[in-house]
Amino acid sequence: MKHTLALSLFLLTSTAYAQIGRRFPSEKKTVKDPVTGTPLTFLTSTPAGDSKIYQTHNQWTSDLQWLIFRSNRAKNEALAVNEKTGEIVQVSEGGYTGMLNVARKAMKLYFMRDLPGATKDQPAGVQIVEVDLARVFADSKAGHMQPASNYQRICGTTPAELQAGGDMALDGDETWAYFRVGKDEAARHLAPGIKLETEFGPRHMGAGPAGIAAMNVQTGAIKYVVSVPFQIGHIQTNPWVPGEIVFCWETGGKSPQRTWTVQADGSGLRPLYPESEYEWVTHEAVITKDETAFAIMGHRPIPAVAKDVAPGTPVAGANPGQEAAWGLSGTREKPTGLAIVNHRTREMTIVGQTPSGSGLWHVSGSPDGRWAVGDDFARNIYLIDRHTHEMLLLSTNHKTTAADHPHPTMSPDGTRIEIQSAMLSADGKSMNICVIPVPAAWLKRKY
Repeated sequence: MKHTLALSLFLLTSTAYAQIGRRFPSEKKTVKDPVTGTPLTFLTSTPAGDSKIYQTHNQWTSDLQWLIFRSNRAKNEALAVNEKTGEIVQVSEGGYTGMLNVARKAMKLYFMRDLPGATKDQPAGVQIVEVDLARVFADSKAGHMQPASNYQRICGTTPAELQAGGDMALDGDETWAYFRVGKDEAARHLAPGIKLETEFGPRHMGAGPAGIAAMNVQTGAIKYVVSVPFQIGHIQTNPWVPGEIVFCWETGGKSPQRTWTVQADGSGLRPLYPESEYEWVTHEAVITKDETAFAIMGHRPIPAVAKDVAPGTPVAGANPGQEAAWGLSGTREKPTGLAIVNHRTREMTIVGQTPSGSGLWHVSGSPDGRWAVGDDFARNIYLIDRHTHEMLLLSTNHKTTAADHPHPTMSPDGTRIEIQSAMLSADGKSMNICVIPVPAAWLKRKY
């Protein structure tokens, strides 16, 4: 009897621990940046291995009250933290893979989930799952959670032969989800006579082919979008223009042509910003209905001047990309900085650059076109007024030893920036979710 009771209690505790809707106490605290004085709101503040969604994707729920993030508090699950109250809620159950996609129009979350039994040699399909966040939050607050199937809906399962996985991006109409496919499937859709690209750079990445397919999240229907002769990295969409996709040629560093765009029907494939061999373009992010921001890196010493940079210097720590094998790109002999390209006119503008150091690295901007934001190798966060080109150091001291980079992302209403930071971590590595306000004086500016 005692054994049965103990087992029942164990199973109950284990189920509760993994359950969607599980609540965690608020850790919210506000601290002043020790250098700039900017108030930093840490929505999480304990060393639990937190990380934000990548800056190519939306972070906030459609009501702008919750931020979705990942954490070892519930490993391989998605969590949400309320900006006002600091309450933390687990919003998935059963795990996920790839990118978390937070809908902007509805209180929904979408992600991929591997089917059990898949191996590298024998891949299985993946499920695309929809979470009803509004119901999760309401029932969690009321303390009356139901089984996960009441909140999670399987939109569909991809055929195994697609070898689907990796990045996923929700279309601007929130009807289609785009994802990468494997080389075999990509090769079947590649136009005859197309020459495959080989690996590029010291990381031995970039070889093709690769492709993008899509699932209708309402019906589960599958369609093929496009194949290309190189390795595809991040996939993102234009949240304001349905059917517009932006993706990159991934090499782990400098690409021959980093940024690409295509329409959902496979038409209009072209470089988004045609780059030269001396430009190191990276970390593109769609920021307005007509624009994508990206970094043109100015992080490498000019070889003829810097004799102390030895060939083979490893990509590590705060200063990656110094190997001679990347070629002559990424120096400041040519224009560098936070660049913004207009999808319609194809014009590019550099809106700002740090006077020294690595230059701006991961970038974002406000949908209204007022602000741009970026970080650098030292983990400093800079805000740029796009009207005046004034650049402000907002925050620093986020530790180059951190497990990842800050990856700043502007809120949909353009009033604040989310980053991930190790500022509060004793080990200098574990990161927390942090929100930085756009200064009130800047928000009051009239043009």
